[in-house]
Amino acid sequence: MKKLLLLGLVIISTSFSVIANNGLVKYESPYSVKVTADRFENIVKEKGLTLFARIDHQKNAKSVNLELRPTEVIIFGNPKVGTPLMVCAQSVAIDLPQKVMVSEGANNKVWLTYNNPDYLQKRHDMNGCDAIINKVLDVLSKLSEAVVVK
Repeated sequence: MKKLLLLGLVIISTSFSVIANNGLVKYESPYSVKVTADRFENIVKEKGLTLFARIDHQKNAKSVNLELRPTEVIIFGNPKVGTPLMVCAQSVAIDLPQKVMVSEGANNKVWLTYNNPDYLQKRHDMNGCDAIINKVLDVLSKLSEAVVVK
């Protein structure tokens, strides 16, 4: 009984909001955009994935005297996963490497967002690739959950 109560407390304390629509998966983050992006970048590096770029769109907007709420995009990947996707449907290369966007919404909530691999599977008419799509889904959800849990 104590184990069940403890498990319940752990689940409640690590709960987070996930929204999936328009081909996007969004996790609400309790951290600022910068901290969320830093956490994501660190986890990507710890997992041995390749970090290709981190783009600070707010900073770029300021450089041309425009305003934008905090918005960063992190581009990362793993050729051991991306290559089999491209073998299934070469056109998916337009959506690779994988990207996440960390942004602050109009309501000051911070979101970590990425393309839903199921959406990419449909978009690129990928057949016979369920195993690799499921692997990508699993990796993205685990990375995101690790980032947004306090």
